[in-house]
Amino acid sequence: MATKEISIRTKDGMAPAHLFPGSGERAKSGIVIYMDAFGVRPAMDRMAERLAAEGYTVLVPDLFYRFGTYGPFDAKTAFADEQTGALIRRMMGGTTQAMTQADTAAFLDALADAGATGRIGTVGYCMGGARALNAAAAHPDRIVAAASFHGGNLASDAEDSPHRNAANIRARVYVGVAGVDRSFPPEQSGRLAQALREAEIDHIIENYVGKAHGWCVPDHGVYDEEGAERHWRRLLTLFGETIGAV
Repeated sequence: MATKEISIRTKDGMAPAHLFPGSGERAKSGIVIYMDAFGVRPAMDRMAERLAAEGYTVLVPDLFYRFGTYGPFDAKTAFADEQTGALIRRMMGGTTQAMTQADTAAFLDALADAGATGRIGTVGYCMGGARALNAAAAHPDRIVAAASFHGGNLASDAEDSPHRNAANIRARVYVGVAGVDRSFPPEQSGRLAQALREAEIDHIIENYVGKAHGWCVPDHGVYDEEGAERHWRRLLTLFGETIGAV
């Protein structure tokens, strides 16, 4: 499937992104994939291609663009190297939720320029999970479906934690949780569920027993094919019932 490499102008600069054009009636429905900590790379592209094969117009933006050129990183070994791990942590810490929420306005404009002028869905992995949910809170007029898989700190004590923004969400929400994940312990799961329920958000929080943080992404060392296919069934159902309905 043809991929277009584009640059998106944001308030802070130019964000590289990969755009996967849609086809058929679903081409007007767009999806933003919020990357994990290892950046935009072939593994993310393969996931975008799978969504584009369903007809959606898919955008994979580089959330770390403020740091200039970096990587590529090997998801299996990056954190084992002290210098590389420190760089990734610095980029994660230096790319705030507020930055990504503001950037999302430009991402949505880029999708519209590509023909996706209709309903929008978001999905994020690892650090992208919280961003997918916060994007839905920041842009409730456009984003009607939001998903997080092995997302961390979805209901933490931080001021920008997604659960604090639940009242602003109008999207249907799906959260796929790694069975054991220090970045999203059971107490956070309960806090997120309470916030979404109190905000009257149509949502599901599902525990993937035995799956480790990162199980969905094919170049991770903990990738689990059975769990990944289950994630695809849930994600395609979510989008099919929201942005994909024609």
